[in-house]
Amino acid sequence: MNRVTVFGLSLALLAILSACSEPAAPERMITEKITVNASVDDVWKAWTTSDGIKTFFAPDAIVEARVGGPFAIYIDPFAPPGMKGADDMVFLAVQDKRMLSFTWNAPPSLPEARKQRTVVVVRFVGRGDTLTDVTINHMGWGEPAADGEWGKAYDYFAKSWPNVLKNLKKRFDSGPVDWRPWLEYLQEQRTASAASTADKRTAGTKLIEQMAAEKK
Repeated sequence: MNRVTVFGLSLALLAILSACSEPAAPERMITEKITVNASVDDVWKAWTTSDGIKTFFAPDAIVEARVGGPFAIYIDPFAPPGMKGADDMVFLAVQDKRMLSFTWNAPPSLPEARKQRTVVVVRFVGRGDTLTDVTINHMGWGEPAADGEWGKAYDYFAKSWPNVLKNLKKRFDSGPVDWRPWLEYLQEQRTASAASTADKRTAGTKLIEQMAAEKK
């Protein structure tokens, strides 16, 4: 084997090794952290019971902190099944007062992304009897396409998780969230939507009657 051939093979080998050593694209992940003025016991209960979730996360929920147990968060309790919020989500792992993880989906406004599942990991670190650090990591995202929904879902939760943690802190600083204004708003929206639908049906019926009369 001549020197030129050896040199060429060496360059090819270096190119292959260089390509193999290139770091993989970093995993896209939303990370948010807050310190809560409460013991880790109290913060843990807020995340792992239905009554606790209702104090800061959503007006209604079904939560059973066990592997495979439901972690169903109902942002809109009046919506039909499957459209209430994080319907049919489940716990993946539960480590008492230290960590929990669960499946998650996109909001109903993003139907294609909503068919998929991402993963949320929540970690708890107690600092004495009165402070707890809570960290959320939301991962498992698909690659965002220019006209797809993965990017929109990522952006949605990048804005939503900070609000969830602020409500958690508020729950222990000044009391549970009062969901009545939100529920009243939802009811008003449904009433307005129903009235609009009824008006459209009435207008449609009148139009059909008018068209039928003109044919006679």
